[in-house]
Amino acid sequence: MPLYEYYCEPCNGIFEELRPMREASDPVPCPVCYKDAKRIMPTSFAAFTFRDGYPRRIPDDGKYWHLGKKVSKLVTHARPNEHPEVNKPEPKKRKTKGEKQELQDMQELAAKRELTDLYGNEIKPEEVPDVVEQGRVVRKGTPRGL
Repeated sequence: MPLYEYYCEPCNGIFEELRPMREASDPVPCPVCYKDAKRIMPTSFAAFTFRDGYPRRIPDDGKYWHLGKKVSKLVTHARPNEHPEVNKPEPKKRKTKGEKQELQDMQELAAKRELTDLYGNEIKPEEVPDVVEQGRVVRKGTPRGL
Protein backbone atom coordinates (compact mmCIF):
# COMPACT_ATOMS: atom_id res chain seq x y z
CA MET A 1 0.00 0.00 0.00
CA PRO A 2 1.31 3.47 -0.84
CA LEU A 3 1.91 6.21 1.71
CA TYR A 4 -0.08 9.43 1.18
CA GLU A 5 0.03 12.81 2.92
CA TYR A 6 -3.07 14.59 4.18
CA TYR A 7 -3.71 18.14 5.43
CA CYS A 8 -6.19 18.94 8.23
CA GLU A 9 -7.46 22.55 7.97
CA PRO A 10 -9.00 22.85 11.49
CA CYS A 11 -5.80 21.90 13.34
CA ASN A 12 -3.38 22.95 10.54
CA GLY A 13 -1.60 19.59 10.65
CA ILE A 14 0.02 17.38 8.04
CA PHE A 15 0.10 13.61 8.55
CA GLU A 16 0.78 10.45 6.55
CA GLU A 17 -1.47 7.45 6.01
CA LEU A 18 -1.00 4.06 4.36
CA ARG A 19 -4.02 3.43 2.12
CA PRO A 20 -4.98 1.40 -0.95
CA MET A 21 -4.77 3.32 -4.24
CA ARG A 22 -8.53 3.18 -4.79
CA GLU A 23 -9.09 5.07 -1.48
CA ALA A 24 -6.27 7.62 -1.95
CA SER A 25 -8.51 10.59 -2.81
CA ASP A 26 -11.09 9.89 -0.06
CA PRO A 27 -10.83 12.08 3.07
CA VAL A 28 -9.18 10.59 6.17
CA PRO A 29 -9.92 11.45 9.81
CA CYS A 30 -7.16 13.54 11.40
CA PRO A 31 -5.31 11.70 14.23
CA VAL A 32 -5.41 14.88 16.39
CA CYS A 33 -8.90 16.38 15.97
CA TYR A 34 -10.68 13.52 14.08
CA LYS A 35 -12.05 15.87 11.36
CA ASP A 36 -11.85 14.89 7.68
CA ALA A 37 -8.56 15.83 6.02
CA LYS A 38 -7.88 16.14 2.27
CA ARG A 39 -5.00 14.56 0.40
CA ILE A 40 -2.10 16.81 -0.63
CA MET A 41 0.95 16.29 -2.82
CA PRO A 42 3.98 15.02 -0.85
CA THR A 43 6.01 17.75 0.88
CA SER A 44 9.19 15.67 1.04
CA PHE A 45 10.66 12.63 -0.64
CA ALA A 46 13.68 10.54 0.24
CA ALA A 47 14.86 7.35 -1.39
CA PHE A 48 17.79 5.09 -0.71
CA THR A 49 19.55 2.47 -2.75
CA PHE A 50 22.29 0.02 -1.84
CA ARG A 51 25.71 0.33 -3.45
CA ASP A 52 28.81 -1.46 -2.20
CA GLY A 53 26.70 -2.93 0.61
CA TYR A 54 25.85 0.49 2.10
CA PRO A 55 22.65 2.51 1.74
CA ARG A 56 23.08 5.66 -0.35
CA ARG A 57 20.62 8.51 -0.83
CA ILE A 58 19.22 9.24 -4.30
CA PRO A 59 20.28 11.44 -6.08
CA ASP A 60 23.71 10.05 -5.34
CA ASP A 61 26.24 12.63 -4.14
CA GLY A 62 29.08 10.12 -3.76
CA LYS A 63 28.70 9.91 0.03
CA TYR A 64 27.86 6.85 2.10
CA TRP A 65 25.59 6.46 5.12
CA HIS A 66 26.68 4.69 8.30
CA LEU A 67 24.05 4.28 11.04
CA GLY A 68 22.15 7.36 9.85
CA LYS A 69 25.18 9.64 9.45
CA LYS A 70 26.85 10.75 6.24
CA VAL A 71 30.44 9.57 5.73
CA SER A 72 32.85 10.06 2.83
CA LYS A 73 34.35 6.55 2.58
CA LEU A 74 33.55 2.93 3.35
CA VAL A 75 34.73 1.16 6.47
CA THR A 76 37.65 -1.15 5.70
CA HIS A 77 38.54 -2.24 9.24
CA ALA A 78 36.99 -1.14 12.52
CA ARG A 79 35.09 -2.48 15.48
CA PRO A 80 31.50 -3.59 14.77
CA ASN A 81 29.02 -0.73 14.15
CA GLU A 82 31.75 1.89 14.32
CA HIS A 83 33.09 4.18 11.63
CA PRO A 84 36.27 6.28 12.02
CA GLU A 85 34.48 9.44 10.83
CA VAL A 86 31.48 8.98 13.14
CA ASN A 87 33.11 7.55 16.27
CA LYS A 88 36.11 9.83 16.69
CA PRO A 89 38.18 9.33 19.85
CA GLU A 90 38.01 12.16 22.36
CA PRO A 91 41.21 14.22 22.55
CA LYS A 92 43.21 14.29 25.79
CA LYS A 93 42.14 16.99 28.20
CA ARG A 94 44.51 19.96 28.12
CA LYS A 95 45.61 21.61 31.34
CA THR A 96 44.59 25.21 32.04
CA LYS A 97 47.09 27.91 32.97
CA GLY A 98 46.03 27.61 36.60
CA GLU A 99 46.60 23.85 36.65
CA LYS A 100 50.03 24.27 35.01
CA GLN A 101 50.99 26.94 37.57
CA GLU A 102 49.80 24.73 40.42
CA LEU A 103 51.97 21.84 39.14
CA GLN A 104 54.96 24.17 38.86
CA ASP A 105 54.42 25.41 42.43
CA MET A 106 54.21 21.82 43.68
CA GLN A 107 57.44 20.92 41.85
CA GLU A 108 59.18 23.89 43.51
CA LEU A 109 57.97 22.70 46.93
CA ALA A 110 59.15 19.17 46.12
CA ALA A 111 62.58 20.53 45.16
CA LYS A 112 62.76 22.16 48.62
CA ARG A 113 61.68 18.81 50.14
CA GLU A 114 58.47 20.35 51.53
CA LEU A 115 55.91 18.18 49.66
CA THR A 116 54.58 14.87 50.97
CA ASP A 117 51.84 12.40 50.15
CA LEU A 118 49.05 11.38 52.54
CA TYR A 119 51.36 9.03 54.45
CA GLY A 120 54.20 11.54 54.88
CA ASN A 121 56.41 10.06 52.17
CA GLU A 122 58.62 12.48 50.25
CA ILE A 123 57.61 13.32 46.67
CA LYS A 124 60.37 14.11 44.18
CA PRO A 125 59.91 16.98 41.67
CA GLU A 126 59.79 14.64 38.65
CA GLU A 127 57.07 12.52 40.33
CA VAL A 128 54.66 15.44 40.91
CA PRO A 129 52.75 15.30 37.54
CA ASP A 130 52.23 11.52 37.86
CA VAL A 131 51.09 11.76 41.49
CA VAL A 132 48.59 14.53 40.69
CA GLU A 133 47.28 12.69 37.60
CA GLN A 134 46.72 9.54 39.68
CA GLY A 135 44.61 11.60 42.09
CA ARG A 136 46.76 10.94 45.13
CA VAL A 137 46.54 13.40 48.04
CA VAL A 138 49.48 15.82 48.11
CA ARG A 139 50.15 18.25 50.95
CA LYS A 140 52.78 20.67 52.16
CA GLY A 141 54.90 19.38 54.99
CA THR A 142 58.22 17.78 55.86
CA PRO A 143 58.63 14.10 54.97
CA ARG A 144 58.94 11.42 57.66
CA GLY A 145 62.45 10.61 58.76
CA LEU A 146 63.95 14.08 58.19
